[in-house]
Amino acid sequence: MAAVRQAAATDWRAAGERIDALLTASSAGGVLARERAEELVRTVADLYGAGLQRLLELAHERGALTGEVLDALAADDLVASLLLVHGLHPHSVRARVERALDQVRPYLGSHGGDVELTDVADGGTVRLRLLSGHDGCPSSPVTLKLAVEGAIEAAAPEVTRIEVDDAGPAPGTLIPVSALFARLGTAAGAGGTVAT
Repeated sequence: MAAVRQAAATDWRAAGERIDALLTASSAGGVLARERAEELVRTVADLYGAGLQRLLELAHERGALTGEVLDALAADDLVASLLLVHGLHPHSVRARVERALDQVRPYLGSHGGDVELTDVADGGTVRLRLLSGHDGCPSSPVTLKLAVEGAIEAAAPEVTRIEVDDAGPAPGTLIPVSALFARLGTAAGAGGTVAT
């Protein structure tokens, strides 16, 4: 079953590329040919979108559109992309952005970083705070930012702008000065000397 899903995933991505190639090739027939080809694609897409919407309505009317089913639809790349194109995705932009950030957090953590979602504005702007350890690697903050942006763009393509506040190094544990002096005193008591 997994092999069938993988083949289907490859097929729909290839179909999208083929549609784009055909639209580009239609330009050879002139501007009018290109416009007609684009209108044809829009009309077919609108028809399929209306069909998807009706399918969801029928499932909902019969009580078959449970949270579990909606989550399964949203988790399938092909179905989720079709639902997004037609404005039918079951999860809000905020929920999809949060899920994308959760998925990229292990990668960020492996580079000493993390990210906080601070706002999702109505105009399609997402605001984040990037906490990075900077591990001594100058490219690390840029790498983390690109990973976060890529995850958000894949999960919520309708986001028009991503604003990232680089908060600098993630807060570390502070060691009180008194604890440092206590250690020095312990070292002196054990035969060590403390310079004063």
